[in-house]
Amino acid sequence: MSVFSTYLQLGFHHIFNLRAYDHLVFLLALCAPYAWTDWRRVVALVTSFTLGHSATLALATLEVVPYSPRLVEVLIPVTILLTSLLNLLRAGRSPASNVAPPLVLTLPNLLAAVFGLIHGLGFSSYLRGLLGHQSRPVLELLSFNVGVELGQLLIVGLILGLGWLLLRGLHVARRDWLLVTSGAALGIAAVLLAGQTLP
Repeated sequence: MSVFSTYLQLGFHHIFNLRAYDHLVFLLALCAPYAWTDWRRVVALVTSFTLGHSATLALATLEVVPYSPRLVEVLIPVTILLTSLLNLLRAGRSPASNVAPPLVLTLPNLLAAVFGLIHGLGFSSYLRGLLGHQSRPVLELLSFNVGVELGQLLIVGLILGLGWLLLRGLHVARRDWLLVTSGAALGIAAVLLAGQTLP
């Protein structure tokens, strides 16, 4: 097996894995407000998150940016908490007007990019553990990142598919879906945060 395919699989299984539940819960909270019909907004949102985590994954893995893994482990639940709270605030608001909000320059996209920076550091901790003292692991970094993206896209597709099934098939109200998923994510984030200690 080539180096590229090996690290691609490692990246994919790192995110598409129940042990990565903190990243999975974040993606659930991130995508909860959207349905299949919002696919353009989901693409913009996921792209924003990808830009953020790709930047710090590369910079931290190449040891350009120093960071504290323990602090990152504290900050990841904070990103879930804040995303869930934003969703709950959104669920309580009624639509303002018929004017469609912008597609790219939105608060959710900006937060997704910023939170992506934190999650990228979390991915980097795992990748650095695999690489050991290899100094310039460019191919490994690239293939690992591609694997993470493929896993992430599959997870987002599954979340949107579950949402579609509940909203269209079982006629669950969109607001109820948003409240339940965001409330669950908020609870999990609170439990994760309670189990962490600041460095």
